Amino acid sequence: MSIASPAPRPQRAAAVPPPAMPRLLAGPPAREGAETFEQHVARLGARPRVGDQQQGAALIAALERSGLTGRGGAGFPAGRKWRTVAANAQRAGGRAVVVANGAEGEPLAAKDRVLMALRPHLVLDGLLLAAEAVGAGDAVVYLPRTFGDAVQALEQAVRERRLAGESDRWVRVVTGPHRYVAGEESAAVAFLDGREARPAFVPPRPFERGVGRLPTLVQNVETLSHAALVARFGDGWFRSAGTPASPGSVLLTVGGAVARPGVYEVAQGIPLGEVVAMAGGVTEPPQAALVGGYAGRWLDAEAAWAMPIDGAALAAAGTPLGCAAVAVLPQSACPVHETQAVLDFLARESARQCGPCLHGLDAIAATAAAVATGQGRAGDVDRLGRWAGEITGRGACHHPDGAAAFLHSAIALFGPRLQQHLRRGPCDACRRPPLLPVPHMQETWR
Repeated sequence: MSIASPAPRPQRAAAVPPPAMPRLLAGPPAREGAETFEQHVARLGARPRVGDQQQGAALIAALERSGLTGRGGAGFPAGRKWRTVAANAQRAGGRAVVVANGAEGEPLAAKDRVLMALRPHLVLDGLLLAAEAVGAGDAVVYLPRTFGDAVQALEQAVRERRLAGESDRWVRVVTGPHRYVAGEESAAVAFLDGREARPAFVPPRPFERGVGRLPTLVQNVETLSHAALVARFGDGWFRSAGTPASPGSVLLTVGGAVARPGVYEVAQGIPLGEVVAMAGGVTEPPQAALVGGYAGRWLDAEAAWAMPIDGAALAAAGTPLGCAAVAVLPQSACPVHETQAVLDFLARESARQCGPCLHGLDAIAATAAAVATGQGRAGDVDRLGRWAGEITGRGACHHPDGAAAFLHSAIALFGPRLQQHLRRGPCDACRRPPLLPVPHMQETWR
């Protein structure tokens, strides 16, 4: 199979030329409705088919050459992940499962929901190609039941494909609880196996033994959508955008004190300041930006504006892009108030099944609240930093690690403000409602 020039496609008369640059959405911010199967094929052409193991290996090799990395937060090389599952599937007698993970629990992020709601067939393309490439007979889309627009779009897309006879693989759309950690890959596997959507102690990882105890590829929906474009237009085309270390485009949710919050698709390497300008600029003078969502890092506004949206460079600098969400904090907001509210949210959203989450995050949230309201004790800020270090790397999943990194960045950037609150109590800016959303999510884990 030639990835750049796929086999004949009976669903269209002529090849569709590749877009000028790798993009998933028509333009930022996307506002059109869900694309139909007919519109999808007219825009991109029918997807290439992976008919045998050799063609599957060719697609996986193209993904490896493309440099595509996971867009769900971890940034793991997609081709390597597919190759591992394919090898494990062969050892399991040619059986595996592929899961398109759209369980976006981060309150600051909306990219996966927007993608599923607007481009459901691109997500299904990637899911089916992955299933064919690794030899999986079961293909599942997993997303929160609260994402009504995305659920409707995907279910309709599956119906359209069945009527068109597009695939002989059975695709299921499975909805689960909307919880912060319910999208962690072992939590997704647990839910699909009939258990609560809580992260599991590992090993084994899902790629070793996942849904139904079979090798399972759990891949973010944006990653699968990029893979579908690589399969059509080739790895060289994908690398035509972005940087050598971080090729392609990325969907970025931009919020906070910007004129037009929303989901924007940008080539990797663009400075954050340019992305904020695309979002209409700031609505008032900024003091900081939160990069990577609630498992991300606070950065000084001046440093953040010059920072490139480059997954590899950010990870190397200790500021991973994570869920690809950025929030601009204005001067009028209180960073202590915002940080404390997020820490309280993270404590509430823990799976409550290991010590770092059950005891560590609760203690951190309670002490942060005491500091913010001036009811703490001398040394509480230092104590918070020490506790954050003690819980890192000790949880059943990476939830406490993310909370600890977020807290460390707050102490580093806002240390004097934290000490001021500890001595004097709430400041005038604390009277305004939190800028960062801290919703009460679903109580159930099923």
